[in-house]
Amino acid sequence: MLNSLRKNAVAAALTARPRLPALLLALAGTLASGAALADISDTIKPFVATTYSYDDNLMRLPDDVPGFSGPRSDTSRMLQAGFLFNRPIGRQILTGQAKWSKVSFDRFSQFDYDGKDFLADLEWHIANHLEGHAGASYAQTLTPFSDFQTNVRNLRTQRREYLNGAWRFHPSWRVRGGLSRDRYSYDLPSQAFSNWTEDATELGVDYLAPSNSRIGVQLRHLNGKYPNRNALESSVYGSGYRQDEIKANIYWALSGITQLEFLGGWVRHRNNLLSGRDVSGTNGRLSMYWQPLGKVNFTGMVWREFGSVDNSLVTSSLNTGASVSAAWTATAKVRVDALLRQERRDFSAVSGLVLPGDGRDTTRTVSLGVTYAPYQKIQLGVRVFQERREGVAIIDSGSYRAKGISFNGSVQF
Repeated sequence: MLNSLRKNAVAAALTARPRLPALLLALAGTLASGAALADISDTIKPFVATTYSYDDNLMRLPDDVPGFSGPRSDTSRMLQAGFLFNRPIGRQILTGQAKWSKVSFDRFSQFDYDGKDFLADLEWHIANHLEGHAGASYAQTLTPFSDFQTNVRNLRTQRREYLNGAWRFHPSWRVRGGLSRDRYSYDLPSQAFSNWTEDATELGVDYLAPSNSRIGVQLRHLNGKYPNRNALESSVYGSGYRQDEIKANIYWALSGITQLEFLGGWVRHRNNLLSGRDVSGTNGRLSMYWQPLGKVNFTGMVWREFGSVDNSLVTSSLNTGASVSAAWTATAKVRVDALLRQERRDFSAVSGLVLPGDGRDTTRTVSLGVTYAPYQKIQLGVRVFQERREGVAIIDSGSYRAKGISFNGSVQF
């Protein structure tokens, strides 16, 4: 009987398009009993989820630009189903997830899409001192509108494969290395120009202190390519880049409630064809984790890093920013999360293009969310956000303001 109820709930989530309250009530009502929340499997954990969202500026248009077809706001519904898995194989551990989602918009129905998200990771161990990870991921979703405004659907596919390992040849010393490949592709022909592949090679050595702190040095080489650019486009924007890094890698456990993490040093970014756009300098990210009370924790970050951009004119930027997030476990069933974030992107520093103004944009984001878990495997939540950017219109990084709210619910079987 319980299995039948579970199957009916999953089928309803995948095939119907109900309003949010009806779906949440159906899921909660079907699975409200303690017996219905029992695990189906120790290895595989199926789940269903739904989100109902409102955004008053979906396509991130400037204040003085009207919507493509009238109002700029819209609501969307996402239905999602999938499973998590965790399978020990001797000393090895295989984990991952598979998610399928269906997203529909009320006004801009041309953006409706089916999303996919897959991840598999093998934590491997050899003897007593060799360990690492090998895995791959795949994600297909709608390209964010913040850097590429269009009234045509544009799906972005991300693929990643990686292999890394570490050898603890001494109780206090470890050497490590890794290889990875990231690939981004867009289904809209006008943005296929921005399809790119990045291969990364990493090597490091760490000193491991008895206090669980560590200090080390990390070398990293990146090789990025834009395979869809013809000779003319490559002569203007470049066909790829190489980036070399040498950074300190530090984790410092100051106390039981405060930890610091730093990854930073010197970076050289070189354009494969256009040497006049080469740039070098310091890059880094400093994170602080602070838990002054048992139910409240804070995370603060500051960074200065090179980053990629979903844009048809520029594809890289120098990003500097800061963020503060807080999480408060108000009760055993209620958690409150808040975020303040600001980031400035300098497009001229990496692209070499002469842009209007100072060639930079600044984005400020504020969000607040509340999660309620009436049972261990059921979560209901609400989140509000506000975002504002002062940008460079010529590269689709114009100024805009946006705010919205979303309601979500999930059930794990």
